[in-house]
Amino acid sequence: MSTAPIEAASNQEATYRPSPDKFFETMVAYQRTAALKAALDLDLFTAIGEGQKTVSALAARVHGVERAMRMLCDSLVALGFLNKGENSYGLTADSAAFLDKRSPAYVGTARNFLASPLVVDGFRDLAAVVRSGRPMSDQPFAEEYKHAAWAEFARNMAPLSYLVAQETAKLLDQNSTIKVLDVAAGHGMFGIAMAQQNPRAKIVALDWPPILAVAEENAKRFAVSERYTLLPGNALEADLGTGFDAAVMPNVMHLWDRPTNVRFLKKIHAALAPKGRVVIVEFVPNEDRVSPPVPALFALNMLANTSAGDIYTVSEHRAMLREAGFPACQVQQLPRTPHTTITASKP
Repeated sequence: MSTAPIEAASNQEATYRPSPDKFFETMVAYQRTAALKAALDLDLFTAIGEGQKTVSALAARVHGVERAMRMLCDSLVALGFLNKGENSYGLTADSAAFLDKRSPAYVGTARNFLASPLVVDGFRDLAAVVRSGRPMSDQPFAEEYKHAAWAEFARNMAPLSYLVAQETAKLLDQNSTIKVLDVAAGHGMFGIAMAQQNPRAKIVALDWPPILAVAEENAKRFAVSERYTLLPGNALEADLGTGFDAAVMPNVMHLWDRPTNVRFLKKIHAALAPKGRVVIVEFVPNEDRVSPPVPALFALNMLANTSAGDIYTVSEHRAMLREAGFPACQVQQLPRTPHTTITASKP
């Protein structure tokens, strides 16, 4: 038997020289967030997309200082958000698609939530959170569903959820008459996408009244409001009704512990018609819980902002669904997103 692969691995380990680079990059990662947020606050990507590509033109656009603008733009090049020519800057393909306000896929509003003090403050003393097992705040917004932050979440995060919602909607029937429950609807994009792709779908959006106001606005904007009904209330306590052909749970289960998830899935089971399906959309890590990076690192959000929330693997979702009365499930990674769907049918 050849030992070449083993010897090659040993040689690589022997020649590896430890480096502090990862430590340094991680400790100053907040500077990357600040640079991107500043560029969005200044509408820098939109300005470059409109043709104002030199330092002087960009500085004049924002009434800023050329030295400062050069430093910011060069940093954005280093971070992969801009390209640099001899005397000008250009947008990368990703920046043109998602960071130029003129793009229909613009996601820049998400910074208003993701980089807000409300979210960031939860990480200011993570060691204390680890010791106590609870968030820094006595009333973490992720557990207070009437919190005004959820309405801000709904308004600002809708563009970032658009692609995920569109891909999720493809999993449901496109031509038959169906009744769909959108759980913790938030901005409403998941139910709206289903109504867009199926002109015979009727959506019931469940959430708190201030949040549903945002979903209702979006339903009108996307011209599906005639098939869009609001169900105000707490998902854990509300009477869901019956006869649903499908129930979509987008980014809900990570907020709760396992017993709460099982209890709610039983409510969903009771609300579904025979053969009805539940569609779970989540950040799902591999069984090792450390990969892929985006779902794995999402656990930190649950640590900082909830007392019981967590990320769950496919096997954990499967076990919860089975306990709630769903005997089997199908798993699918959504294209071009870090999300996974787990779909199960009621017998």
